[in-house]
Amino acid sequence: MPDSKATGLAEEDRQRFQDEVPPLLDSLYGGALRMTRNPADAEDLVQETMLRAYRSFDRFESGTNLKAWLFRIMTNAYINTYRKKQREPQKLSTDEVQDFDLYQELKNHDTQFTETPESLVLDALVDTDILQAIEDLPDQFRLAVVLSDIEGFSYAEMAEIMDVPMGTVMSRLHRGRKALQKRLWDIARDRGIVKGGPAGDGQGPRG
Repeated sequence: MPDSKATGLAEEDRQRFQDEVPPLLDSLYGGALRMTRNPADAEDLVQETMLRAYRSFDRFESGTNLKAWLFRIMTNAYINTYRKKQREPQKLSTDEVQDFDLYQELKNHDTQFTETPESLVLDALVDTDILQAIEDLPDQFRLAVVLSDIEGFSYAEMAEIMDVPMGTVMSRLHRGRKALQKRLWDIARDRGIVKGGPAGDGQGPRG
């Protein structure tokens, strides 16, 4: 931990940092792992986040959302440092994702289907399948899904964390969820949980 005098951090802020930040480390590491998709890089990203947060903790307004503040620092660190090391972000066909609807696909393949998609597909998959499907999403979509569906941030908080307009947040989340639905469908099909490809792909149900 940096020395409080060296960073100019007041004793009161240093104590508040030590009291309030450690309980959020597990959540931060989980978010970092979803961003970097590598345990060693995730640990480095969390460490970088802690260093940046500590140095600027006197600017954190007590009573506001500390978790959102830390995630914004971590997201910026990821974009500025780790993302540059990666190749060009994965491309995804907008048409392929935008029109995919997991619930409708289940209805198309079973006219008697009345359960929710979760009961037929998600409940039949293990957590590692779902987490892997999230990790397979392109960068911007994955971050939106992680912040919303795993970490539970609001649109406004996500817009601040990602430093983009709220409309962009909603668009990325919508497309990210569609991409995730399609990936989960593919996994379920490969596992034999459902049969056939998505409607219109020419494969048709398999006997």
